[in-house]
Amino acid sequence: MKNLTAIEFKNQIEEDPNAVIIDVRSPEEEAEGLIDNSTNINLMDPSFADKVKALDPEKNYYVYCKSGGRSASACGFMESHGLNTFNLDGGIIAWNQL
Repeated sequence: MKNLTAIEFKNQIEEDPNAVIIDVRSPEEEAEGLIDNSTNINLMDPSFADKVKALDPEKNYYVYCKSGGRSASACGFMESHGLNTFNLDGGIIAWNQL
């Protein structure tokens, strides 16, 4: 897992043809804002592990939550299943300040 600032996260997504953006917040939290083209895989959902196991290991996963804590946990789990991840340091809060 690599922690990226909001600007690094944004720039890397734009340059990475294999980028997949994952929002690990609850669906209710999406009202606080979303990153365009993100897919929600709620970290607290019982199906989280199964959804992670179904992800393409050839892709790069850019993961975010509200402030960066849950997404860091999610990245650790995803990395343990062979996925390449990038964590948005500061979460959607930092993103919304761009």
